[in-house]
Amino acid sequence: MGRVNAEKSKKLNKPQRYYDYSLLAVILFLCCFGLIMVYSSSSYTAQINTGDSLFYLKKQGIAFLIGLVCMFLVSKIDYHRFGKLAVLGYILALVLMVLVNFTPFGIEYNGKKRWFGIGNTSLFQAAEAVKVALILSMASLITKFFGKIDTWRAQLLIAALQVPVILLVTANNLSSGIILLGIVFIMIFVASRRKVRFLVMVAGAAGLIGFVMLFSDQLIEWNILQEYQLERILVWRDPSAYALEGGHQVLQGLYAIGSGGLFGKGLGESMQKLGFVPEAQNDMIFSIICEELGLFGAVCVILLFLFMIWRFMVIANNAPDLFGAMLVVGIMAHIALQVILNIAVVTNTIPNTGITLPFISYGGTSVVFLMIEMGAALSVSNSIRYER
Repeated sequence: MGRVNAEKSKKLNKPQRYYDYSLLAVILFLCCFGLIMVYSSSSYTAQINTGDSLFYLKKQGIAFLIGLVCMFLVSKIDYHRFGKLAVLGYILALVLMVLVNFTPFGIEYNGKKRWFGIGNTSLFQAAEAVKVALILSMASLITKFFGKIDTWRAQLLIAALQVPVILLVTANNLSSGIILLGIVFIMIFVASRRKVRFLVMVAGAAGLIGFVMLFSDQLIEWNILQEYQLERILVWRDPSAYALEGGHQVLQGLYAIGSGGLFGKGLGESMQKLGFVPEAQNDMIFSIICEELGLFGAVCVILLFLFMIWRFMVIANNAPDLFGAMLVVGIMAHIALQVILNIAVVTNTIPNTGITLPFISYGGTSVVFLMIEMGAALSVSNSIRYER
């Protein structure tokens, strides 16, 4: 009898594997909500341009299903195996960006070569794959140099190793370059115990931005700033003065936000999506959310992202090792930066940089690679053990 009780007690006290179903739930909810909003914001444009109001929804739905399968498969793989692929992933990212920037494999869209493809067929947006490779590379490097992570030498070395791929991305995709740089900064910041130097860097960056705003004309003369970049700054400062040019999208987005009121006009009842906001299903989809669901809907979306970020923090704090923690921190940084920058652009808080809203904006490549990242985060959560 005693032996039976001992075995029963041992079984009850055996460490159990944890799985973050809360994170999984919010991922699925945001994706499904995204499909609804993609259809709502794009049905009119799709009907006019293609004759099929479901055109964008179908493509996004296929991408979601592919991403869902990828997320499930990645979540079942021991995340330590990803660390062994960090070097290979970084090399492939470099090769990919070289092919996109300097060979016919780079497909040009709106004057920028951002897509990898064959012939005239675009396969995927290269920067989205690079984000995954960079997060993996950073997690691996921080783990390797963690004993010296508080030194300038180690921090500069880790950051410098990411510079080539960041520059290659920034050449044709400034917004993604900013996100990659932000991921590097946040991951080193979290790993380091010396935080003051990072606050000084943030203050310096703010001062640099102020300098660019004040002396933008001189920077163009010195060939440091391009004219289209100056135009974005001028539009940001006074969009109404450029209502027929670069300020059109910004103004229409602000009109949509303002007309939504507290509870919105109702799902599907947006007026600005009827050709006023260009490609409303992409970068400006948050403005359509505000118009149709009002301030209440916008706040709910923001709260969902905050909840997701909190779950990442919980997983990172309880990860079995440093590599798992830093992997989740990198994913958290990516999501947080992209959400903040997208909402800031839509509300004209910062100049337009062309950043999508994760899981919600139209974009098959973005959804698939984001779901791969979510699978990695769930893999880390599945390695957490707890006692009953």
